[in-house]
Amino acid sequence: MRLEISKEELKRRRERVFERMANKGFDALCLFDPQQIFYLTNFSFIATERPMCLILAGGKAWFFVPELEGDHVELYAYDVIVRKYPEYPSIRHPMLYLKDLLEELGLAEKRIGCDGDGAPAVYGYRGPKLSELLPRAKIEPARDLVEEMMRIKSDEEIFLIKESVRWGNLAHRLLQEYTRPGLFENEISLRASLKATMAMVKAYGEKDRSFTGSAEAVFVGFRGQIGKYSAYPHSLTRNAVIRKGDVLITGTGPAIGGYRSELERTMIVGEPTKEQEKYFKLMLELQEAAFQAIRPGVPCKEVDAAVRKVYEERGIMEYWRHHTGHGLGIGIHEAPFLDIGDETVLEPGMVLSVEPGIFIPGFAGFRHSDTVLVTEKGMEILTYYPRDLESLVIL
Repeated sequence: MRLEISKEELKRRRERVFERMANKGFDALCLFDPQQIFYLTNFSFIATERPMCLILAGGKAWFFVPELEGDHVELYAYDVIVRKYPEYPSIRHPMLYLKDLLEELGLAEKRIGCDGDGAPAVYGYRGPKLSELLPRAKIEPARDLVEEMMRIKSDEEIFLIKESVRWGNLAHRLLQEYTRPGLFENEISLRASLKATMAMVKAYGEKDRSFTGSAEAVFVGFRGQIGKYSAYPHSLTRNAVIRKGDVLITGTGPAIGGYRSELERTMIVGEPTKEQEKYFKLMLELQEAAFQAIRPGVPCKEVDAAVRKVYEERGIMEYWRHHTGHGLGIGIHEAPFLDIGDETVLEPGMVLSVEPGIFIPGFAGFRHSDTVLVTEKGMEILTYYPRDLESLVIL
């Protein structure tokens, strides 16, 4: 079973990038973003204070990396010429070595597209911009050049996302099975995550590199969204104890070969109250409105508008907190966004989350998230964990 993008597809991606560069009149493209670099190389890395840059020019790819990543890159990255620098900050700043490379490639006075004017300021990094290093070059924003390609998933990408869905489903089943009043959220999450992870490891067998990017291959949990804290969409784990009557919002999205799905469910511990049942059903109605609106040729903004209309008609707009959904793939959040401000037209091959929620301060939050694929005729819901209230009550 292939758990990574094939070299043939990577080659096609590169060829298309060079075509798009030519159409825009770029002599080179410089990428610092780990997701875009992964998309074109199959090499995954942690962005630290040490800048890394993929340079595409003249039909070839140069990968500018710190010494500590050199051997790693040469082992896994697809068809790149590796150029190493000693360390950051060192005696000579890494970006000066990058300047040397770009000048060596004859780009000092050329037109260069980039996803950012220099390395990102993470982990304490400080350094000059590309435009400062090459004052005679024409440095232009070009983040969309690759990002627009990433929006439409290939068959290989969809296969990996569906594998993510499969393991996320198992993880959710275990999480629900292990959830009981009196237990800490941490012990439930860790138990379910470990069980799902070991099932995955045994199913796939030993690989020459991680297919998930981490030892905890399948993480599933509540992330603090328990009881009244479920009303905070991006809550953080707080060692909560599960109690009868709690509303729980779960979440998982394992990365398989670098690609993710998203699955969230609202569960209720004990017999639901009338009020809990009311808002659970309204949440399903919001999500169904999105499902009905998603089809090729429809702008993202119209999907979000259809969902917001239900909020308004049901008198619950005060409990709205965020847009309907977002793109999925390499990133946990990718463009496009199911938002009234996003005019992107949906196309077959786009993979999105659908997750409108109801968040009532001091009471609870209600949100399912499902992963959907836009198809030629409409859309397909890839996640298949039960959505109905009866199936999500923990007694």
